[in-house]
Amino acid sequence: MRRLTFTRGGIVPPDRKGHTRRATLWNAAIPRTSIVPLLQHSGEPAVACVSQTDRVREGMLVGRAASARSANVHAPIPGIVREIRRIDLPDGVSCDAVVIDMDGEFDLLGKRVEAHDWQSYDRKALSRLMAEHGVVDMDGSRLPIPLSYANMNQRRCDTLILNGSESEPYLSGDHRTMVENVSAVLTGLEIVSRITRPSKVVIAVESNKTDAASTLRAAVRASGLGYQVVRLRVRYPQGDERQLVKAVVGREIPSGGNAADVGCMTLGVTTAKAIHEAVVLGIPLIERVVTVAGGAIAEEANVKVRIGTPVGDLIEECGGFKETPMKVVVGGPMTGHTVSDLATPITKGTRAVLALTAGEVRRAPTVPCIQCGRCVSACPMGLSPTRLFKLIEHGDLQRAASEGLHDCTECGACGYICPSRIPLVRRLRRAKTRQRSGRSGE
Repeated sequence: MRRLTFTRGGIVPPDRKGHTRRATLWNAAIPRTSIVPLLQHSGEPAVACVSQTDRVREGMLVGRAASARSANVHAPIPGIVREIRRIDLPDGVSCDAVVIDMDGEFDLLGKRVEAHDWQSYDRKALSRLMAEHGVVDMDGSRLPIPLSYANMNQRRCDTLILNGSESEPYLSGDHRTMVENVSAVLTGLEIVSRITRPSKVVIAVESNKTDAASTLRAAVRASGLGYQVVRLRVRYPQGDERQLVKAVVGREIPSGGNAADVGCMTLGVTTAKAIHEAVVLGIPLIERVVTVAGGAIAEEANVKVRIGTPVGDLIEECGGFKETPMKVVVGGPMTGHTVSDLATPITKGTRAVLALTAGEVRRAPTVPCIQCGRCVSACPMGLSPTRLFKLIEHGDLQRAASEGLHDCTECGACGYICPSRIPLVRRLRRAKTRQRSGRSGE
């Protein structure tokens, strides 16, 4: 297994995965009330197809995709629709959510599910099944998977890459999934390979995940699939699509483009497992693995949890707080969002729930830039975050855009490394939103 190097920039923060990378996955308790957002994907919110007081079954469609960039949403539990109300998601976006009180029997939980012979399906049938079951990219873009791979039908995909890096601190759900559910992951990868028809398939795993890499190598050999397993250097954000493609095949994704522009497709581990469940088992996307960690959590774990479970319920499932957290973050520490409402629900894109102590947050006052250049060295996109920040502060969004503002992936490396504690990512993120909407002021 050859070792591939990181392309440029990046940081090596403490990984803080010590306990969870070794802990076996387990099932969280089913919530008595599920809050199911109709926006868990990159496009328009799904359209509710249930009403207040309706009875729903486990896995039943409750939100229908509104467009190609939208995705179906399903009931994670059986029960009665209490209401459809407006909620705020961790990233600040508001959407409608279907609130379901559990009642009745489960159709999937604890039941034997018959596997379908997916090998007999053609490409259109495979894409249709993924769309029907609401599968999205669960590791980043939240783009509906059928749309991602339908785009490849018009282009040549020569390399399909399974992204097993998971370089963000604390997160280890993909790691445990590769170790414990390797067959499902490889089947999901094989299904995508059937759709995209690549010349080669590469499984990329960071070199600190030796157990995952050995498990994958053994499973690939046993299956006779001929996939290549390669090691990636440990560095954040190694799992970013641009860095991953550059490291694996040596190609630079153009500004404003994606992996498909250079003949590649990437697939996350959790998403691969969800594709297996949708196509082979007929199970919609109603559950995912979430890392629950941080110094304030009593029992750090990787937990299989139903979509719509309130964050507070999941924290209680892991023993609650052993001390008052400085902040609760939904998502990774570099790319996630702080929440104050523990009723915030788990969604398809929730990779982690972190309860961080004051020592982990390392809060400090913001002081003027000292021109140290660390943010420039850390930026994996080769940008100058401090230069962009100054242009934004002076209201020159057009110039900032011309100097690469929209190439920023919001990985957080610049803010992490900044000794002045300047909120670089927050300001760049807001500026991107303003610039896209045509506004120049706050």
